[in-house]
Amino acid sequence: MKYQTTLPDFSDLCARDISSNVSSLIKAQREKIKNLLNDDTKPNFSLVSEIEEMHHKLSMVFSPISHLQNVMDDPDWREAYNSCIPLLTEYGTELSQDPDLEKAYRKIIKKLKDKSSPEFSLLEKELRSFTLNGVNLDQNKKTKFKDLKKQLSIKQAKFGQNVQDSTDSWLYFTAEEPETIGITSEILQQAKERADKENKSGWQFSLDYPTYHAVMTHAENTNLREKFYKAWSTRASDQADQKKWDNSDNIKEILAIRKEISELVGFNNYAEYSLATKMAETTADVFEFLYDLANKTKSTALNEIEMIEQFAGQKLQPWDVSYYLEKYKQENFSVSDDELKQYFQKSTVQNGMFDVAKSLFDITLEINPNIPVWHESVEFVEVKNLNGEIIGGFYIDLFARNGKRSGAWMDECVIRKNINDNKMLPIGYLVCNFTPPNEKGISLLTHNDVITWFHEFGHMLHHLLTKVDLPSISGINGVPWDGVELPSQFMENFAWNYQVLKNCSKHHITGQYFPKSIFRKLQKARNFGSGLAMLRQLEFALYDLSIHTNYEADKDGDTLNILASIKSQISLLESPDYNRFPMSFSHIFAGGYAAGYYSYKWAEVLAADAFSAFEEGGIFDKKLASKFRKEILEIGGSRDFMQGFKNFRGRAPSLEPLLIQNGITV
Repeated sequence: MKYQTTLPDFSDLCARDISSNVSSLIKAQREKIKNLLNDDTKPNFSLVSEIEEMHHKLSMVFSPISHLQNVMDDPDWREAYNSCIPLLTEYGTELSQDPDLEKAYRKIIKKLKDKSSPEFSLLEKELRSFTLNGVNLDQNKKTKFKDLKKQLSIKQAKFGQNVQDSTDSWLYFTAEEPETIGITSEILQQAKERADKENKSGWQFSLDYPTYHAVMTHAENTNLREKFYKAWSTRASDQADQKKWDNSDNIKEILAIRKEISELVGFNNYAEYSLATKMAETTADVFEFLYDLANKTKSTALNEIEMIEQFAGQKLQPWDVSYYLEKYKQENFSVSDDELKQYFQKSTVQNGMFDVAKSLFDITLEINPNIPVWHESVEFVEVKNLNGEIIGGFYIDLFARNGKRSGAWMDECVIRKNINDNKMLPIGYLVCNFTPPNEKGISLLTHNDVITWFHEFGHMLHHLLTKVDLPSISGINGVPWDGVELPSQFMENFAWNYQVLKNCSKHHITGQYFPKSIFRKLQKARNFGSGLAMLRQLEFALYDLSIHTNYEADKDGDTLNILASIKSQISLLESPDYNRFPMSFSHIFAGGYAAGYYSYKWAEVLAADAFSAFEEGGIFDKKLASKFRKEILEIGGSRDFMQGFKNFRGRAPSLEPLLIQNGITV
């Protein structure tokens, strides 16, 4: 089965007509759904199938718009995206509030005899969505709900764009070579090239993540590290150099809208509303989980701080932690980022990762250079089964550049579908922000980059290997948000296995494989700092849950007081008064993790426990891998996700493997 006709032609896409095309498609779909509901031969599942087809078509039209505004420095794509967001939000809410459609779905589900079927699961989730979107409200409240959803979508989009613009706008120039001591050669070369373009003699640094990470980890100059720390921690805030992208008001408005939305449909707060579609049952359960993990972690983190401060001979400031942690590892474990990255060329890591997928899941991955892409550094990967049949594909966009959103993510281009023999294969986008290739075309990755890539590849496998043919519950769709990170965090573990790393490595000068002697040092260094990292993630999760549970606009203002309260309970490091971390917290204010950031930690519990089965049975155990694929990767939202985990592991999840994996002693 070929898929080329389903792919966007990135060489021919034009942003100008996008909004009118989406508007026309929505108008046609509204009319078609109206006619379907008036058809007396319905309701039966063919009604659901036809609506699934329509949703899929709309998704395929909007996907490249959403994607390009994230990865291209082009205002036309952002304008196209911003014009489509309110149209799509209004249309989606309108359908979820349609009492005739809800009534038809209720009739259809009553006719289904097999309650374990994907069709039954889809209808269950759709009926829940009707309730959560206010189908039972009176007309005035329905209109209010729909308006609020539209406002929220616009505010969230603006939040993320402010973060990107604020990040891209910051530059730091220096002509003083001593200020650059310690920074890796690749980052210095790029900074020099930027300065050359401006006819300056020196180095001009940007605030993309590879540069920020390199400065914070390696720059010997304390003042330089503090400048970068301040720039990063004040992005899109009132403390940034340019205040026009300040997200303070956006946060207030987003939280106020979310609270009003949740109250309209009968919830006390947005956290309760969010948990209605997750595995966790109550906010109290989540708070208990997070604080319990924090309490178990605190002594380990405190010991780490004491050891680093003793090593540094000074009290740690926030801009010192990464630097002295790296120095400590170099001195005590003889491991440094710069040494490690000499072994991890992008192409070698990619081949090794593809081999892991082949060994585990009997698939092959090959670059197809004939597929149009949006940037010269992007590649398209075909995925085949062992019979040589194409089962899907994905784009890889790995390198940081101006205008590209920071971070790493996987997104859907085409969702798997097979309705009435109308088949479409899954296609995805895998995006990272690694250091671009040097003047010789060589791109060297840190071990953390390798872990990040394996993480996003796990999401991609979840998208590609699904066996569910209904788009609304195919791949990552319909999966509880506190389970969706399981495949990604599971795959991270393979980046800590020597056999895998050896296959992913080749020294870019000597050609030598990653030595086992260095790997042993890496293993020893693995857990040092994990307590501090765990507490920081728990701080984010508790902040997210707290503002969506207890926020009151008249007294909580910009939520900095809530963050300060949480830090006073669990954080072991003080932040300067200018720190405005929430203003760039896109995961919860622009992404899908609102009142769900805890999902990373919960899924980490599941992932560590799942991987422990492979540690016991064999890293490439075919039987285990087949079972993981069947019970986790293939089911999408067609079955209960926690039951899938229990089917794989043979029991409920345990916290112990995560603590062991992170070297946390209780």
